[in-house]
Amino acid sequence: MSDSMILGMDDVSADHKSGFVVVIGEPNVGKSTLINRLVGQKVAVVSPKPQTTRNRILGILTREDAQVIFVDTPGLHDPKHKLGEAMVTTARGAIPDADLVLFVVDASTPPDEQERVIAGLIREHTDAPVILVLNKMDLLAPENVEPFTEAYWALLPDYRHWMMTTATTGDNLDKLLTLVIEELPEGPRFYPGDQVTDQTEREIAAEMIREQVLRYTRQEVPHAVAVIVEQFTERETGVTYVGATVYVEKDSQKGIIVGRGGQMLRQIGSAARQEIERMVGGRVFLDLWVKVRQGWRRDEREVRRFGYSR
Repeated sequence: MSDSMILGMDDVSADHKSGFVVVIGEPNVGKSTLINRLVGQKVAVVSPKPQTTRNRILGILTREDAQVIFVDTPGLHDPKHKLGEAMVTTARGAIPDADLVLFVVDASTPPDEQERVIAGLIREHTDAPVILVLNKMDLLAPENVEPFTEAYWALLPDYRHWMMTTATTGDNLDKLLTLVIEELPEGPRFYPGDQVTDQTEREIAAEMIREQVLRYTRQEVPHAVAVIVEQFTERETGVTYVGATVYVEKDSQKGIIVGRGGQMLRQIGSAARQEIERMVGGRVFLDLWVKVRQGWRRDEREVRRFGYSR
């Protein structure tokens, strides 16, 4: 980290803690929900559908005694196309920079082969301490607590700590945060105290729109969606104008998103507009278009164009 990024050095005590906490795991284990809860506001989109997170996203929690920089990563999986390859590369690339790793798993199911691979990647790419986060404990049957916990513990016998959590309700996240701060090294703030993410408002708006597409559309559409915000300007009236295009891979997917008489697109747009208004703290006019970009997930140039660089 360059000296130019270290901010607020004179404003913190000598025992101030700071560091980068890489949050890693399979798709749909609750990593983004966990980070949003720990940071105290929404910095990453969430969805019940797997592989929602596509890029590395920072969620920054600043307290008087510490600055914790959570690194949300795409779920590690077996990629089927160029987009998947870019997501996996992004997740793997975050591990060596960690001051601490949170290995998040779905505690209600036993470990699978992919989680054994993730444990191997952690062991191979970092010497940083690791905390095992057994998320979704509310779904864990009592008879499975001991065998599942022991099976996850066996993946990396040198965990520094472990914690059972339910990110959706916040259960045990205060205890997890205490453990996280205990493990961080002493150091200055890397970001201003009021900054909560490294994303621009335009990037966050694009993700908020994609989140609503995931929410409202069928299973065959979500992974084929990318969103580009072409315009994000505040007009003289005080209204923020957002112009965005939703890209899909097939005409049939476009039809699903637009819906009969444009009804589905209006639903998506209304929900996304409300989310963006909460972010900017004012009124928003959202213009949405839907376009087809045939097979974009399998074209490396298109993957890069949509911001999912490798």
